[in-house]
Amino acid sequence: MDFQIIALDIDGTLTDDRKKISSLTLETLIEAEKKGIRLVLASARPAPGLFSIRDQLKMEQFGGILMSYNGGRITDCEGNTFYEISMDLATTRRILRFLEELPVTVIVDDGKMFYVTDKNGYKVEYECRNNQMQCTEVDNLADWLSFSPIKLLLAVDPMKIYEVQEQIRNFLPEDLTVVRTAAFYLEIFSRRINKGQGLCDICRILKIDVRNSIAFGDSENDIPMLKAAGIGIAMKNAEMDVKKASDMCTLSNNEDGIPYALSELNVI
Repeated sequence: MDFQIIALDIDGTLTDDRKKISSLTLETLIEAEKKGIRLVLASARPAPGLFSIRDQLKMEQFGGILMSYNGGRITDCEGNTFYEISMDLATTRRILRFLEELPVTVIVDDGKMFYVTDKNGYKVEYECRNNQMQCTEVDNLADWLSFSPIKLLLAVDPMKIYEVQEQIRNFLPEDLTVVRTAAFYLEIFSRRINKGQGLCDICRILKIDVRNSIAFGDSENDIPMLKAAGIGIAMKNAEMDVKKASDMCTLSNNEDGIPYALSELNVI
């Protein structure tokens, strides 16, 4: 098959557990780009969290695409935005007040800065470091918020995450959803947003048949993308539901699973 796009989740997929891209994975993906295959970084991260990886993969040189916020914002590597889907401001404030009663650390961003009520809150420092973004502390997020965010990020104790997710799901209006993006993260965003729709939209914009795409992922939020792609590939470390939704499985993110799968498919 003439594959033209490789869509890559980042955490737990493209990067290993140290948040690094292995030399073999880097070399393999750059070789794919040289063959004319375009890379798509498909992540729940804000756009700044993709920039370092974009540069390592030389994506600007080869016309790569950045899908941030689970597909809530899609841009090219020069910063030109194809589209962006935000939450309603009044609704977001109402959700923030509801979340004050739950055991979660809420992290809001405007694409440049994170905003929290406690800089020492659960996973705040981790998120800032992971995305290379600074953090500002505010007294109350619901009172302070004056813009429409694309998503709300919630850091949750993994032992409580399923229970908390269900409580939030029962509260949300029908046009919003809450999804697990890591063992300790929940994200609230528009139901119109998912990585699968994002991949389809990118293919439409680039005039590429989505059947000529490969997607790699490991978490619940990757499932729509794995289903939409011509071939959806789950990492060995993926959740069981992700593996069931994929066309094939590869080695883990710590074992160069991406180069292994691309070799098996004779892409590289």
